[in-house]
Amino acid sequence: MTVFVLDDDEAVRDSVVILLECEGFRVEGFASPLAFLESDAPSRPGCLLVDVRMPQMSGLDVQERLVREGRGLPVIVMTGHADVPLAVRAMKAGAIDFVEKPFDEQALIGSVKAALARAVPPTAPQAAQAPLPAPAAPAVSPEVLERLSSLTPRERDVLQWLVEGKSNKVIAFELSISPRTVEIHRARVMEKMRADSLPSLVRMALAAGITPKGE
Repeated sequence: MTVFVLDDDEAVRDSVVILLECEGFRVEGFASPLAFLESDAPSRPGCLLVDVRMPQMSGLDVQERLVREGRGLPVIVMTGHADVPLAVRAMKAGAIDFVEKPFDEQALIGSVKAALARAVPPTAPQAAQAPLPAPAAPAVSPEVLERLSSLTPRERDVLQWLVEGKSNKVIAFELSISPRTVEIHRARVMEKMRADSLPSLVRMALAAGITPKGE
């Protein structure tokens, strides 16, 4: 199986390719969505690691096209903190994970291993057939619900704004508290939810039905 890395930023793309190759993965890099989509890569077994923001087509656009064509390629979205709401949309649309830049190398490797474990044999394009059903919402465990119930109302507020992708400074303004207080609440949320990263926290929040406002 192959890990396809799609990012228009050459430095980021090359660093991810080198990291994954050093871990023993078979890796191919693509500089543009069209270069990827017009190749035979979408028809081959593996997974796709795609940047959420690119010129002409976003990572979401690429993901949606793969879904329309019936490709069984698991997708991991690469995102900056400001792009967390887009990453949430991607996960609701079927992406299996998102990784935040700058990368935690072990978290990235773990996500790639999980994606490859879920890879299925590619299918022929299905654009002319009926649209594929929307992916099911991620399952929420009783443990996550119990952790969520342990949050105070203010910690729930902070969690909601984190899912919105807001910075500590913006959250402080919205809640009329100091940035330092936001940092304390955020640390407590991470501790109570037993999240080792923002992506893992957002995954749990999504599973529990906490999504960006307006969705």
